[in-house]
Amino acid sequence: MTTPTAPFPAPRAGASAAGLTVAIDIGGTKIAGALVHPDGTMTATTRRPTPAGADADAETVMAAVAEVVADLSGSPLWPSAVRCGIGSAGPVDASRGTVSPVNIGAWREFPVQARIAAELAARGADVPTVLAGDGVAMTAAEHWLGAARGHANALCMVVSTGVGGGLILNNQLHPGPTGNAGHIGHISVAFDGEPCVCGGHGCVESIASGTAIARWALAQGWTPAPSATPGKGPDATAAGVAAAAAAGDPIALAAFDRAGRALAAAIAATATLVETDIAVIGGGVAASGDTLFAPIREHLAAYATLSFVRELQVVPATLGTHAGLIGAAAAATMLLPRAATA
Repeated sequence: MTTPTAPFPAPRAGASAAGLTVAIDIGGTKIAGALVHPDGTMTATTRRPTPAGADADAETVMAAVAEVVADLSGSPLWPSAVRCGIGSAGPVDASRGTVSPVNIGAWREFPVQARIAAELAARGADVPTVLAGDGVAMTAAEHWLGAARGHANALCMVVSTGVGGGLILNNQLHPGPTGNAGHIGHISVAFDGEPCVCGGHGCVESIASGTAIARWALAQGWTPAPSATPGKGPDATAAGVAAAAAAGDPIALAAFDRAGRALAAAIAATATLVETDIAVIGGGVAASGDTLFAPIREHLAAYATLSFVRELQVVPATLGTHAGLIGAAAAATMLLPRAATA
């Protein structure tokens, strides 16, 4: 299946972006793949469910990845592939090519980059590969084809079960030595705040993730509405909180205001540090629209006060479900020249 997109320039990089890119997107629910053209068009898209449960050991998960590579290798365009980008849920260590995704328990320090490179070579595509965390991949995608296009300095964020992100600085993707630069979810915005799973206190993720929004609302006495679907219980997730906020529930509105304030503080701090002029926000929580974006923009005025950050924009991401694959391809094109000479 081909997913058409309008032609766009290839991602900025230190080498030619000609040829096809093998893109692999690894997440907790699915493993997807595509051959991505220099204009962003995707060909031969395929996916497999991510194995889960007691029988899903490391090799079972890798077998699903290998099936995706096998599907792609059956395309007549396979011989035109010249690079591979791998986007994965994190934590990642791009310097070692390993991943330990929170939502894939079977993989801990799993050498995914080397294993995928071996699968590619076995199928006749001995091409350079690069590994990027999903936040970095989303950033590359939004800068190439999405809401950050045309901005030389941008922060892009994923606000979902967790909060991740990435940076574009001077038109270059800036992943940092291990691929984790821009991980805005673990900036502390409340130094005396509650403990975060990372070991810190008052992190953005502990306040603004979907999980945190729902947890706080429930703790304040919010009661999820009964489901309209027979046999399905009340929606006690962030989506349920968002629906309640849209209906005017005061606790739900307060939960999103609290999350928006935390995000605004982190966005302003990042912009002040590296002079980004736009923050692009995607992920499941961002799907709540103005329920999230209105408090972010309102609070941003109180945090982004210096002259060089007052015009800072906060906008929704535009690529949606395509961001993972497009981002893996864009990250490969932008980073491989650097990685090859490292």
